[in-house]
Amino acid sequence: MTRNLTTIGFDADDTLWQNERFFRLTQERFAALLADYVDGDHLLDRLLAAERRNLGQYGFGIKGFTLSMIETAIEVTDEQVPARVISELIAAGQEMLNHPIELLPHAREAVEEIAASHRVLLITKGDLLDQERKLAQSGLGELFDGVEIVSAKTPAVYADIFTRHGNGAGEAMMVGNSLRSDVRPAIEAGGWGVYVPHDLTWEIEHDEPPEDAPRFRALDDLGGLPALVAQIG
Repeated sequence: MTRNLTTIGFDADDTLWQNERFFRLTQERFAALLADYVDGDHLLDRLLAAERRNLGQYGFGIKGFTLSMIETAIEVTDEQVPARVISELIAAGQEMLNHPIELLPHAREAVEEIAASHRVLLITKGDLLDQERKLAQSGLGELFDGVEIVSAKTPAVYADIFTRHGNGAGEAMMVGNSLRSDVRPAIEAGGWGVYVPHDLTWEIEHDEPPEDAPRFRALDDLGGLPALVAQIG
């Protein structure tokens, strides 16, 4: 029997487990440490600008975020930031790297159920060591037929992954909380894109839903994913 779907890709951070929440908590700590030097809202704008500027050099992840915090601290204090503050920012980054994994609702059940009938892949951006650590701690690693940790999620990257691990993007679906990284490029590659929103999403990942795209779907949470996969066939 011919099937419309043979391969399902899952994003990791804020799709299967919590991630952005820890960034927001660290941003609050960052603002508190530098409260004597600059207004909090302005400071976070400067931090976001540094993150955007540094993506090409540091990529996505906690290490790049930590370096951007240090860079911003130096800038907003005219190079007068105390060494104590730099030490605390480094410690904050290390705490993020060691934070226990918290699976999101229905994550395990959705992956387990779909893995019983389809090829399932984990496709995530970020630092290699950190993503490998989180996957190992999640307890989901053995369920995936393949794991791809990439520097960027583009239509070409999805086309390559779904060709190497499956029957091409035409029979593939990508599931994630980022319209910009998980949904739009997967659809542009020829696959299905399923948007599962998270309460907290990094500003850089914001985009408009491709409502007119025939292969776009949106779910409230992962609990509805197995039924959607079965419906598409």
